[in-house]
Amino acid sequence: MSRVCDVTGKRTSTGNNRSKSLRATKRKFYPNLFYKNIKDPVTGLTYRIRVSAKGLKTLKKKGIL
Repeated sequence: MSRVCDVTGKRTSTGNNRSKSLRATKRKFYPNLFYKNIKDPVTGLTYRIRVSAKGLKTLKKKGIL
């Protein structure tokens, strides 16, 4: 399963590790993801979404959580 936020669309990005001698080796930056259960008020169904920390703040701001 890919590391993608269902709300914001954040995904894994790449960059470089830099040693003391400034030698560059590739590395990955992973988003800060959580699984969160969200209940739909209309149907009463519970959905399990994968959301980043920034996405959680967004959901709280919109009043969904």
